[in-house]
Amino acid sequence: MARGYMSNAELEIAVHAFGSRCSNISRIYSIGKSVNDFPLWVIEISDKPRQKEAEPAFKFIGNVHGDEPVGREVLMHLANWLCDNYLKDPLATLIVENMHLHILPTMNPDGFALRWRGNANDIDLNRDFPDQFFSANNDINSRQPETRAIMNWVKQEHFTASASLHGGALVANYPWDGTRDTGKHYYGCPDDKTFRHMASVYSQSHYNMSLSKEFEGGITNGAFWYPIYGGMQDWNYIHGGCFELTLEISDTKWPKAAELPVIWEHNRMSMLNLLASLIKSGVHGRIFAADTGRPIPGLVMIKGIDSKVRASRAFGDYHRIIVPGKKYEGTSLFPQNLCIWLYHLQLQKQLGILRLACLLTWFSEIFFDLYAYQSEVNQFVLGRNQPSFTTYTKQHIPQLFAMFSY
Repeated sequence: MARGYMSNAELEIAVHAFGSRCSNISRIYSIGKSVNDFPLWVIEISDKPRQKEAEPAFKFIGNVHGDEPVGREVLMHLANWLCDNYLKDPLATLIVENMHLHILPTMNPDGFALRWRGNANDIDLNRDFPDQFFSANNDINSRQPETRAIMNWVKQEHFTASASLHGGALVANYPWDGTRDTGKHYYGCPDDKTFRHMASVYSQSHYNMSLSKEFEGGITNGAFWYPIYGGMQDWNYIHGGCFELTLEISDTKWPKAAELPVIWEHNRMSMLNLLASLIKSGVHGRIFAADTGRPIPGLVMIKGIDSKVRASRAFGDYHRIIVPGKKYEGTSLFPQNLCIWLYHLQLQKQLGILRLACLLTWFSEIFFDLYAYQSEVNQFVLGRNQPSFTTYTKQHIPQLFAMFSY
């Protein structure tokens, strides 16, 4: 990395070289093309990269702004580190075997080549997404090709979470990015506590981000910092159910090449711990019809949080990010006649997923209590309308559910 930034052509070669070298855990594909017809290449990393699985999916996006290229190099370092350390390092193995990681090193290759912020049409791609407060400008067909590529990608892949890498500051930014009154002030989304936790995982794992004098704890609400509209992070959360952070990982927009290895080392554990947190915490399960076994794309909600996570159509699996160490009451909306599986992401491959309960019910809602323990889940409670509960413990069903912290 110290030799300099890769050109677009060199990056393309590096991506395909990675796919050849690490073919057992990777797949290379394109989500579209830029204005100047450069492919937007993605590296998928998983122990089963060519198969759909009932696992969380995460995406990293670099180089959203053409003049902020540090993410291009750092993301290639991340991919190579995972390949080199799979089956050697426990954290690398945990990530590769329990999730599908998608890495887009450059969203804006044209802007990089031109050494400016926008794309080839000089449009800021992080202001080009449909916005919740300015619906008059939400015509999807008027988006830039890079923006449309991201939007179609999010709709196809069912991502659990995401992060884009930027330069020019050192902070983990979370929604909302804009405010209804267009003022500059704190404007939290329904999952504000969860986003603060995700941002803190990144910041606290970083070499010095959490020590920031400008941003308390190295994190910030986007609208409190400076409001933007048409941003990618808010659109992901609203329209994709994808919890996205905007990560500013270098104080300068275009750091000197000699600084890149240090920037990678400063961010390495932050990136790895953020990925691992999706596996070691949260609510993970499947919804399917009791009579046919057909997956059902139901909705999973947490009482007191006005947001929903939809189960996938392929497997009926859902992955709900929540803050560890707290008790929650969950509500799931299903059709009648269903089965619900809840499983421990790490143990399911070792012990097999356990069918928790098939509920032949005419109720449209199933209520459940969750307690997010700091180490292991000791208890899960499921009931057919409260307060009638059945309790299972780890002593009886060790593979039942997911750990909620690491």
